[in-house]
Amino acid sequence: MKVKDERLEMIKMLISSKELGNQRDVMEELKKEGFKLTQATLSRDLKQLKVAKAATMSGKYIYVLPNETMYHRVHTTNSVREMLAMSGFYSINFSGNMGVIKTRPGYAGSIAYNIDNSGITEILGTIAGDDAVFFVMREGTQKEHIMHLLREIIPDM
Repeated sequence: MKVKDERLEMIKMLISSKELGNQRDVMEELKKEGFKLTQATLSRDLKQLKVAKAATMSGKYIYVLPNETMYHRVHTTNSVREMLAMSGFYSINFSGNMGVIKTRPGYAGSIAYNIDNSGITEILGTIAGDDAVFFVMREGTQKEHIMHLLREIIPDM
């Protein structure tokens, strides 16, 4: 991953997990995570991510991402680096030739993308929401075989 891409992902995770109301706060959090950048670079990053400010229930203004369904505000004791390193996988369940993978909020899209681009011909396709991936298996495919194939692309499974 490029440094800029990693920094942009970190900014998204920070804004999703903390109530940050100004660029100074964001810069401090990025510094804690090992990123060094100028205020001008941060300003460009926020503009590229289309970050806006919104009022909380208490009337305080904080940064929010343009599509809150992709990055729900989460409260966790994990560091942002630890959250980025996780696959986001929670569980998998089957019914007939269909399956549903439950994920952390915002992770379903990337897991579905990885499945679709993995070359697993036994999975016909996926549909991703915010925290779930629906998939259809080719007829006659065993669930155990799918589980084995998915473990190759979902490390925490």
